Amino acid sequence: MRHSNYRALLWLGIPIVIGQIGVIILGFADTLMIGHHSTHELAAASFVNNMFNLAIIFSTGFSYGLTPIVGSLFGQNRCEEVGRTLKNSLAANTLLAAIVCLVMAVLYWNIDKLGQPEELLPAMRPYYLVLLASLPFVLWFNGFKQFTDGITDTRISMWILLGGNVLNIIGNYLLIYGKAGFPELGLLGAGIATLASRILMVIAYVILFFCTSRYDVFRKGFAKGRLNRSDFGLLNKLGWPIAGQMGMETASFSLSAIMVGWLGSTALASYQIMIAVSQVCFMMYYGMGSAVSVRISYFFGQKDLEHVRHTARSGFHIILAMIVLTGIPIFLLRHYIGGWFTNDEAVSLMVAQLIIPFLLYQFGDGLQINFANALRGIADVRPMMLFSFIAYFLISLPAGYLFGFVCGWGAIGIWAAFPFGLTSAGIMYYLRFRYKTKSIR
Repeated sequence: MRHSNYRALLWLGIPIVIGQIGVIILGFADTLMIGHHSTHELAAASFVNNMFNLAIIFSTGFSYGLTPIVGSLFGQNRCEEVGRTLKNSLAANTLLAAIVCLVMAVLYWNIDKLGQPEELLPAMRPYYLVLLASLPFVLWFNGFKQFTDGITDTRISMWILLGGNVLNIIGNYLLIYGKAGFPELGLLGAGIATLASRILMVIAYVILFFCTSRYDVFRKGFAKGRLNRSDFGLLNKLGWPIAGQMGMETASFSLSAIMVGWLGSTALASYQIMIAVSQVCFMMYYGMGSAVSVRISYFFGQKDLEHVRHTARSGFHIILAMIVLTGIPIFLLRHYIGGWFTNDEAVSLMVAQLIIPFLLYQFGDGLQINFANALRGIADVRPMMLFSFIAYFLISLPAGYLFGFVCGWGAIGIWAAFPFGLTSAGIMYYLRFRYKTKSIR
């Protein structure tokens, strides 16, 4: 049974990881292209991207409420109900998009009050507005992605993500540098390419769902099903706690970016490079974590708790192996990574220093990703909000301020706080999962 769990998780998880690697490559390409166009624009991109990462991760967390519902229904062969639930999920995501866009618009009008370097504001503002326009498409894409992942059709999202990211990188090249007759737009060009790719990825999902035979049975449920309070309520019951948990985790990084901005443009540019490196690991681990959630929700729907527990353990073992495989080359290349993104020697030196605290929190990150997804799989998501608040707002952020400013360690001190927050979150999620899977009969 143990070996079959590993094989099944790898079969489900590898396409998700490959799709996430496409997102990683895009993040690297954005940072590389913007950094070589202008360090000034790289610093501006750092602040704006961190603000939008918070909104996107929060919204993605909400859409993850669909996965355990779809996985459980699919495990019971109730496919038409899956289609109806997807319809309600897309409606819920549309409402959330309106709320998130309103919040981000308010933040835009107050961007000059957040203590960022004055010289970066002219580059930040237009880039911010274009990313704001792309947010609804992120939520619609997430709704379709969680549906296909929940029915174990993970290769679809992989191909759409890879295709969209290739188009985004091509758009970056044309619009950042002004190639093939296009205007040289710099950071704004990167934003326009991102908007276009997000629109096209949603269009691809719509065409596949409504115009291909593979989703016939789900499409019947989608067409016949109505928006209803029961499905809507369940999606909100699961979605908001997951959104809160992931939002607080991301907020610890985004609010830390504001603190880094107080240290100047060099520190902020270094932070953006480190975030790009961090996403390499996070997105790969989360791809495997998503497979853990899908498998657990499937077995939980069949009331097979033995397989639920084995799947969680197997997933963590796979993520530990991924931590080792990614951590070793990053450590060996720590003196070179900064130079890939910028010619600024001060930025490169700071990146090499930040690699050490970054590597220290990988175990905690893997632990919290695996067991957060395991709790999603058994639909026990509400306590995660409290655990996240403790880990990130009571431990990580205060420690970042203490190390960075009271102790005078600067950007290194802010990064040194992350191992405390992520590891404490992972321990709390693990203990909760162990308790719930022993108490459920």
